[in-house]
Amino acid sequence: MSRTVVITGASDGIGAAAAKMLAYPGDTLVVVGRSPEKTQAIAREVEADYFLADFADLSHVRALAASLAQKYPRIEVLANNAGGIMGGYEETIDGHEKTFQVNHLAPFLLTNLLMDTLVSSRATVINTSSGANKVMAKFDIDDLDAKKHYSANAAYGNAKLANVLFTKELHRRYGDHGISAAAFHPGIVGSNFSAESRGVTRLAYNGLAKRFMLAPAQGADTLVWLATTTPGVDWVPGEYYAKRKVAKPNKIAEDAALAKELWERSAAMVGLG
Repeated sequence: MSRTVVITGASDGIGAAAAKMLAYPGDTLVVVGRSPEKTQAIAREVEADYFLADFADLSHVRALAASLAQKYPRIEVLANNAGGIMGGYEETIDGHEKTFQVNHLAPFLLTNLLMDTLVSSRATVINTSSGANKVMAKFDIDDLDAKKHYSANAAYGNAKLANVLFTKELHRRYGDHGISAAAFHPGIVGSNFSAESRGVTRLAYNGLAKRFMLAPAQGADTLVWLATTTPGVDWVPGEYYAKRKVAKPNKIAEDAALAKELWERSAAMVGLG
């Protein structure tokens, strides 16, 4: 049976690699990216539909959701992959810290705006997290926009932890309604996700260390596995994965009350009722 598969952050890195690996005959593949040139190039290569959206502007996310819902009556897989580590503190046009918005609030909003379609499709929702959720996060539910304390690494770790908390709460709220959610760590991948970062992080991901990192296709392996296998049979929904196996996230990711509160605060931040 043909499926519609949507991948955000698909113009480069593991998103582009996943698109190439998920370009199955008969399926409708939809790639979403920020760069017109890169996104169009990937779409042409894999014969996919494409949309442009900058997740640093939530009006783009709302427009994207409306376009997807209008064009595709069913979406069997939504891969929330767009993200990255930033440099100095920066607020978006929506008034949120950029790292948190791009990595968490934008995919949270997109998923919620598509919820009716995803539920009716019994969709798989895959959230690209990172091992940074364990080693970089300094999570403060009362400072989600990092107005009190900011560092680029902590902001990224916090956002990646938010991806896991979102996954677990998505499963709690909608698992019985047909949605299968999972978060995953792609590994240390040599990609351009750190293009806006500074200092040691940028040097590491763009310098000599890059040769020792995983190729984007290796980083995309768990995403592709989650997208092409059967939830509840091949993997357990609501969990965090690495190398196709359940992995341990930051211990506070298991705090159900925190996951619920993050959902409610995120909804308020993006204007969802």
